[in-house]
Amino acid sequence: MDKHIILGVHITDRVKHVAQVQETLTKFGCFIKTRLGLHEVSRDFCAPAGMLVLELLDDDKQFKALKTALAEIEGVEVKEMVFDHP
Repeated sequence: MDKHIILGVHITDRVKHVAQVQETLTKFGCFIKTRLGLHEVSRDFCAPAGMLVLELLDDDKQFKALKTALAEIEGVEVKEMVFDHP
């Protein structure tokens, strides 16, 4: 069975960094199984920071390349979770 690879991506200034993040996600789009975007929003407020949760295909080379590319973007922090199956 494949590994479950999850990346948490925290973006500190969505407006400033969204274009570069989106460009990177598009480049790796065929490798991303699930993409969930989270940010605080109401009628009177839209948070400047946001978070993405990405579920990735089990491909170590692509995983490392995507993680590196996102982490190189100013204002972006990346955390990983990898669940192996025996």
